[in-house]
Amino acid sequence: MSGQIQHSLAIKYAHNEDKMRERHQSVYSFRAKLGLITPPTNTVNEAEWSRMLPEGVTFHTHRMPLHPDSSSEEGKAGLMRDLQSVCGLLKQARVDAIAYACTAGSMINPVESLPTALTAAVGVTAVTTSAAIVRGLRALGATVLSVATPYHEALNHHETVFLRENGFEVASLVGLGIGAGGPAEYVQIAETSLERITAHVRAAFVPGSDAILITCTDFPTLPLIATLEEEFGVPVVTSNQATLWAMLRAVGIDDRLSGCGRLAAQH
Repeated sequence: MSGQIQHSLAIKYAHNEDKMRERHQSVYSFRAKLGLITPPTNTVNEAEWSRMLPEGVTFHTHRMPLHPDSSSEEGKAGLMRDLQSVCGLLKQARVDAIAYACTAGSMINPVESLPTALTAAVGVTAVTTSAAIVRGLRALGATVLSVATPYHEALNHHETVFLRENGFEVASLVGLGIGAGGPAEYVQIAETSLERITAHVRAAFVPGSDAILITCTDFPTLPLIATLEEEFGVPVVTSNQATLWAMLRAVGIDDRLSGCGRLAAQH
């Protein structure tokens, strides 16, 4: 890509001086570089982010082991050690923000405690998927939720408690049970068909809900958001959509993303 083409891309953002400013001397990342930390088996997050990114923004990925016991003090300490190590590697790529994109693993209350501690420790703005979900739901004014997950009973209980502690009424939370037989099942999450996920959301929806929440960053949901919003008449928030939305806003990019749901298009 020539300098002339890069310049023409930047001209697209001339209506906003913040967007016009080139943050990096980079052909592809002149607006922002985002760091992404995913669980080791996750393959959906990167696929969906690559479809949502605005021009001039790139993301750069690292995988990290799962931390199933992040609620205990010992578990939190282990999680922070791994996160600081991975963030230190991503920081060398001069990323502007880093996302820990593991929904269940980041469901720690107070909800901003983990991203705040990580930001202070690493010196780069940190976002977690769970905090992004909470921010997104609050931006939409949603309080009553219908929730669909791929998870098994223990993780569903953990998520229900997390959401309630953050002020949401969980009208329904239904999981597919993946993972009940152990972590080896987690690869099945990314293999779930869009047809099965659509049926799953329909089974989870309770009339009177303010929003539909579909969680897990390895759950393929992006192609469904717009049609589900039209069918049920409420916003749909997903783990990957909310995390990228929060990351873009964290680095000062307020583009409205079409086809990604009301959250990304209106807030």
